[in-house]
Amino acid sequence: MLTVDFSRFPLAPGDRVLDLGCGAGRHAFECYRRGAQVVALDQNAEEIREVAKWFAAMKEAGEAPAGATATAMEGDALALPFPDESFDVVIISEVMEHIPNDKGVLAEMVRVLRPGGRIAVTVPRYGPEKVCWALSDAYHEVEGGHIRIYKADELVGKIKEAGLRPYGSHHAHALHSPYWWLKCAFGVDNDKALPVRAYHKLLVWDIMKKPLATRVAEQALNPVMGKSFVVYATKPHLPGAEAVSDAEVAAK
Repeated sequence: MLTVDFSRFPLAPGDRVLDLGCGAGRHAFECYRRGAQVVALDQNAEEIREVAKWFAAMKEAGEAPAGATATAMEGDALALPFPDESFDVVIISEVMEHIPNDKGVLAEMVRVLRPGGRIAVTVPRYGPEKVCWALSDAYHEVEGGHIRIYKADELVGKIKEAGLRPYGSHHAHALHSPYWWLKCAFGVDNDKALPVRAYHKLLVWDIMKKPLATRVAEQALNPVMGKSFVVYATKPHLPGAEAVSDAEVAAK
């Protein structure tokens, strides 16, 4: 399940991609399939080991085209182990809401991104996330949990302050919002509650089968209750290049 829309965030074979806070690796795997030179980085050693195994399995199965490369490594988002301007593309998906120094993370991403490079940032959307927080303290009051809820203009503002030029945004995963509301209502660790189990089966079916009805429904509902907010931006060739307005970003 991808949060970044690659039709809005073009990726060319050979692009050097950093998937920062890669987690289970979903975006890194997609970039690898598209022929990129991918680095998947996370502070969670166990997840990195699993991502490395999947990269190896994909290579063995011939899922990645010739020239594509993939590396999984542990690392600190606030001190990236790469030289300046190392990447053409940086993706950070559902990570910044966990990190106290989010401005520091943005600064590091800008440092390792080449001028003219592209960045995709995704975070939980304000409205659906507020519902989760209201229903359950356990949803966010855990070690490594969510420490903030971004409003759209706040996130876009921080991206601009970091020296990036936003060029588009959208919402994603509307069908997942009710699932998390149910999880919060019945207990975030309670997977046995009937409504939670039933809705989870629906989501798995949707992800595996991609039926037209649910695809159309989600596209219609995303602007209203999409679970994630996604912003795309570029690094200007000249420092201090003027960014587009928030209204222009929201309209694209």
